Amino acid sequence: MYKKSKEVDIYINSFDGDVKAKLIEIRELIIENAPLSIECISYQMPTYKGNGPIVYFGGFKNHVSLFPTSNGIETFEEELKEYKHSKGTIQFPISKPLPIDLIRRIVLFRVKEDLEKGALSCFSKKKKLQ
Repeated sequence: MYKKSKEVDIYINSFDGDVKAKLIEIRELIIENAPLSIECISYQMPTYKGNGPIVYFGGFKNHVSLFPTSNGIETFEEELKEYKHSKGTIQFPISKPLPIDLIRRIVLFRVKEDLEKGALSCFSKKKKLQ
């Protein structure tokens, strides 16, 4: 069973109102779609790791952000046009509902990338041992 991090609980509980509600919503969405990831705090933000970082998220005064690495941004660039974003972050305004389906697909994409990275890593280690 998935184990939630007390540090992430503390992080989320440091916010109020809509920001806190959206952070909880993002957390649950990530846990649902990356159930084997490890939840922790990294770079002072909630982080989900597998073979490497999968995704980070954070709360701010007027938005919540998802940090799905640059590949996560590039892959969904067309769908992110209505959101402020950069090479590694997407900002979702507090005044609008979260794009649940888009976030889900980004997380699933990152999980797939992470699994492939792990498989490639195992393959390269086996080659070195031979």
